[in-house]
Amino acid sequence: MKRWLIFLCALLLAPAALAANPKVELKTTLGSVVIELYPENAPKTVENFLQYVKDGFYEGTIFHRVIPGFMAQGGGFTRNFQQKTTRPAIRNEAGNGLRNAVGTVAMARTADPHSATAQFFINVSENDFLDFKSPDDKGYGYTVFGRVTSGMEVVQKMLQIPTATVGPHQNVPRQHIVIEQARLLEEPVAKPAKAK
Repeated sequence: MKRWLIFLCALLLAPAALAANPKVELKTTLGSVVIELYPENAPKTVENFLQYVKDGFYEGTIFHRVIPGFMAQGGGFTRNFQQKTTRPAIRNEAGNGLRNAVGTVAMARTADPHSATAQFFINVSENDFLDFKSPDDKGYGYTVFGRVTSGMEVVQKMLQIPTATVGPHQNVPRQHIVIEQARLLEEPVAKPAKAK
């Protein structure tokens, strides 16, 4: 009887232990990009990003800064280059062991390491100079919180669009790349607490 009880408990806990990370689909005018998020590495950043997704914040925003060999940045401006009002900035979580490698998604910010709000970027090169080095203004780096699992060909299309300067903004695609919808694909099951 005891063996059956242990077996039954193991069966019930197995799906929770193997719960998938949340995934978000960004439907753009060039196609869809799916991002797997890493809440274990960057819990506050993922929570922040998901709240913007759930609030519909990203819908109608553009990828406003695209630099071949570097990255594609979006999530803050409308087609008319109106900056959307955001919630307060979050604390930098770049010292989480994740690197700014090809296909990873990181938070954009100003020179203040703890200024990230809604804007994010997709790395298209090995941008190790953006990685965490030390907990100070020069070494904090940029928080990686996810990775593109589907749609890198869409990101590659972004890189092919000629860019221009629009007011104070450089590297702006001449053709709008609009996020038409951002939605959560998988609501992960809560993982059980680790035994002490």
